[in-house]
Amino acid sequence: MTYKDYYKILGVDKKASQAEIKKAYRKLARKYHPDVNPDDATAEKKFKEINEANEVLSHPENRKKYDQYGKDWQHAEAYEKAKREQSQQRRSYSRPNQGGAGDFSEDDFSDFFNSMFGGARGARGGGSVKFRGQDFNAELQLGLRDAYTTHKQTLTVNGKQIRLTIPAGVKDGQTIKIKGHGGPGVNGGPKGDLHITFRIINNTPFKRHLNDLYTTVELDLYTALLGGDVVVTTFDGKVKLKVAPETQHGTKVKLKGKGFPVYKKEGSFGDLYVTYEVKIPTKLTAEEKKLFEQLAKLR
Repeated sequence: MTYKDYYKILGVDKKASQAEIKKAYRKLARKYHPDVNPDDATAEKKFKEINEANEVLSHPENRKKYDQYGKDWQHAEAYEKAKREQSQQRRSYSRPNQGGAGDFSEDDFSDFFNSMFGGARGARGGGSVKFRGQDFNAELQLGLRDAYTTHKQTLTVNGKQIRLTIPAGVKDGQTIKIKGHGGPGVNGGPKGDLHITFRIINNTPFKRHLNDLYTTVELDLYTALLGGDVVVTTFDGKVKLKVAPETQHGTKVKLKGKGFPVYKKEGSFGDLYVTYEVKIPTKLTAEEKKLFEQLAKLR
């Protein structure tokens, strides 16, 4: 595996904080995202490198391994285990009156490590040691409307395309695990897993809290005073509501089952809360002012 300078790829210093790494990743991901650069192979390659770098540097434990072992960071645990075994062997061979005593040389350690990974026999006569692959982490942005329905989407992780089904109702910050889509195992060990964190972008007039939605609807003064009908837009269409006479500014109405779908509970929805905002008329004519003055005297 060729060494890649993940710090250089993200354009940050090796002493950068986690917040600085996150900020740099998001800035570059937006710049080189395939949706922004369609049919641009160079941008696509850069986007893959950025994601790969973020998978490592955004997680303190992975970053620590990378800083210490470079391109072999995924095998850090194996290196540490090999060192412990080497130390035990050294103590064993260094005991007095054992014959052939002395520290291991670099070649001795290399032979020992090779037996751990690729040899026909392990250091203690057992089979080759198997190691589970590294977990991958990715971030996926969705519009709120996309999160409203179950749909399929293709995600590129570490140069591979993965097609996944995203259930309706996924929440901002929620992480799901896709088993076996992480890094390859060593010596036939199982693959790691892929962890996807969702970032929900709300570009709608609705506010979301858990499974409930909130919106505001303007009422003209006359409908608020005398009552009438008003059409309200929901996520799945429009509904007509009856407005009671003398409805006050700030009145809330609940539309049951018109909220956001409940995650992995098909057919279950939260509620939609509508707040009425009474709009005071402006630019009154002289005749309208006179009528309001008459009304004020009656009150």
